[in-house]
Amino acid sequence: MTAPVDTLVIGAGPAGLQLAYALGKSDVGYLVLEAGSAPGRFFDAFPRHRTLISINKRNVGRDPGNPLRYDWNSLLGEGSPRFTEYSERYFPAATDMVRYLADYAVHHNLSIHYGKRCVSIDHASGPSGEQFQIATHDGTVYTAKRVVVATGLSQPRLPVIPGIEHAERYVDFATDPERFRDARVLIIGKGNSAFETANSLIETAATIHICSPTPVRFAWASHFVGNLRAVNNNFLDTYQLKSQNAVLDAEISRIQTAGAGYIVDLAYTHAAGHRVSYRYDRIIACTGFRFDDSFFEPGLRPQLCHDDRLPAMNSNYESVNVPGVYFAGTLMQSRDFKKTMSSFIHGFRYNIQFLAALLTDGDHLAFNSRIAAKPDTLAEHSLRRLNNSDALFLQPGYLADVFTYDPLSPGDNSLAYYPGIPVDYLRDGHLGAGPHFTLTLEYGPPAPSPFQIERVHHPSYADVTPFLHPVLRRIEHGVEISRHNFLEDLENSFSPEEYLAQLQKFFRDELEAVTPVSPEFASQKRL
Repeated sequence: MTAPVDTLVIGAGPAGLQLAYALGKSDVGYLVLEAGSAPGRFFDAFPRHRTLISINKRNVGRDPGNPLRYDWNSLLGEGSPRFTEYSERYFPAATDMVRYLADYAVHHNLSIHYGKRCVSIDHASGPSGEQFQIATHDGTVYTAKRVVVATGLSQPRLPVIPGIEHAERYVDFATDPERFRDARVLIIGKGNSAFETANSLIETAATIHICSPTPVRFAWASHFVGNLRAVNNNFLDTYQLKSQNAVLDAEISRIQTAGAGYIVDLAYTHAAGHRVSYRYDRIIACTGFRFDDSFFEPGLRPQLCHDDRLPAMNSNYESVNVPGVYFAGTLMQSRDFKKTMSSFIHGFRYNIQFLAALLTDGDHLAFNSRIAAKPDTLAEHSLRRLNNSDALFLQPGYLADVFTYDPLSPGDNSLAYYPGIPVDYLRDGHLGAGPHFTLTLEYGPPAPSPFQIERVHHPSYADVTPFLHPVLRRIEHGVEISRHNFLEDLENSFSPEEYLAQLQKFFRDELEAVTPVSPEFASQKRL
């Protein structure tokens, strides 16, 4: 048995490395266990057609605000290598990610044990204070106070369909397009993996049908980058221009063999349940992944959610039923499922920054600072954040800057300032129930067409804008007391000439109206 550690991290993908860096900057003792021989082994295999969909924008102009807003692959870290140094491609190759992660781990001298596949997590029976005992496939046993699981979604998720065993799986089918020459192919699923696969077969397959019960959701309309991306939607041309391919909204009720091929029974979703049967030569299931909880002992297995795809977690990313077990990386999307960006590096790198602060400081969150409770000071600070914060920009409506009344002394006239706090953590009362202000960047209600939006010239236009725009709120005892939605800017460059006076007015009005946190502080609230 090895020496106990404070925090043991399972997995050395992007999430495990990001957390290791953040914990390494503190006094928290940590260790990362990785099954492979190097970091980021997931990207050796996925995506199957070897092109990432997270953008890599190297050329951002002379004054981009914060270039990390357009670099969706880099991890955070002082002096860290940037992913933009590894590829010039807007959609880079997966092999570039493998190289980048290996260099990141070496650059920061992260504490990682490679070749250690976790096979069991159980309650510890050793010294007091060690909650967990972690065994690896080679018989090594570790003990830790806390475990952070950063293994991602590693198991294929197959729908319950009679005959689904006849389908090839996205995770391991042979991708050579020649194997599908002149074949009729059914692809189950409508995510990026399904369309990535379909695009690769357009030149060789005779007919390709993509099928699932629900319609395609486009990232450009939903603002969720996990929905179908333009880089993968060339296939739609071949459907709408009648080139033998099709996208079907239908339930698959049965797959059965028929000679060397298959007969698939379908019930159309939007045609009053009209039933049809089609013959196919090949079937590929591109139906996503799920969390692998098999290495948890039965009495310690985390509760699951979202159709058992993800572990259920609290707003501090701790398991809802196993105290001391936390989750990092794409598993964090359990909190904002298919809404914001926690399933991708450019979202979860900020969530992990927050998690590391919790693991280091608890709810005290020592990374807060003080800021004068004056309209001009708060407005100028907010404007800088709107123009430069990568966290608020890339996690819209999910992360907020928080200014809260937390007086150091009766005569203190300042606010505690917490940058990049998950909104649901705040709602759960972890920063107290007293008055506080939140600053976010958010999308408004979706428009019928994201490419044809009528500009409405009236004072309340900002209340209904579908574009990314600043929002300020005053909240007391968990209740939103007031809110101001500001107009969006085409280039997300919020000029002092247009926005500073509005920000000042908000803080002036709301500081006047705020309920004091104590009688002593009441005399200080008017400015």
